[in-house]
Amino acid sequence: VRIGDWVFIRRAGDVIPEVVRVIKEKRKKVTEYEMPQHCPVCGADVLKQPDEAVYRCTGGISCSAQSIQAIIHFASRKALNIDGLGEKLIIQLKESGLITTVADLYSLTHEQLANLDRMGKKSAENILNALDKSRSTTLNRFIYALGIREVGEATARALVKYFKDFDAIRTATIEELEQVPDVGPVVAKNIYTFFRQIHNEEIIERLIKAKIHWDNENDVANNKLEGLSFVITGTLSDMTREEAKEKLLALGAKVSGSVSKKTNYLVYGEQPGSKYEKAMELNVPVLTEQEFIKLIEK
Repeated sequence: VRIGDWVFIRRAGDVIPEVVRVIKEKRKKVTEYEMPQHCPVCGADVLKQPDEAVYRCTGGISCSAQSIQAIIHFASRKALNIDGLGEKLIIQLKESGLITTVADLYSLTHEQLANLDRMGKKSAENILNALDKSRSTTLNRFIYALGIREVGEATARALVKYFKDFDAIRTATIEELEQVPDVGPVVAKNIYTFFRQIHNEEIIERLIKAKIHWDNENDVANNKLEGLSFVITGTLSDMTREEAKEKLLALGAKVSGSVSKKTNYLVYGEQPGSKYEKAMELNVPVLTEQEFIKLIEK
């Protein structure tokens, strides 16, 4: 297939097109494109990892081009867990001009929310209560909620365990960040770059002024279950499986989604299913919910 006057492509294999040759003498003058060093939307640095082809804005929570997904992540169950603040409502808030970044969530009023389509006074009150509840969190959840590239729950916990203080994390050098277990050069650079963007720092300061807080003592695990691997299955009665996972992670344990010979304990509730059967087959010790609670409260 001939494209224009200067390039031929053909079908390579079943689908993928392949450039056969370029007729340079017929090609018009080509101007080399230079990738911008700063995001054209928010002004944050544009970063390309050595082993990747893509360039990414490092603006994160401050970039309006990324803001909807950033806010969805911030409000998600594993992050600040803002109950009722789902994707549709976030889009509605953004499109109505009531919010631009995550920090704007904590400036919303009852009147603003109640006047939105399909909301009403009671729903608005519920959202405000959920926002107020989210102000009290843990440092690892707050770091995870910021949406730093490649910083998941485990990395956020590792950062808190190593540095023990938010200011120490946000001011750490790349070399210091690389000392954290499981944090390599790429992730260290992502963290370092994120906290060096003035837009991100401004939003973080606004969140802190909105009275988002955490108890450092509760963030730093006592690690009494460090090195142990758990699997949770079935329906628990006194807590959700996610809450049980949080408790285990806070004590230094690992939580897996599948049972293996390396599993130390299976915690089970009602209707445990195949994971329970697998644990029986492999002679993995099993704990009822009450036995599990006794274990973590010792």
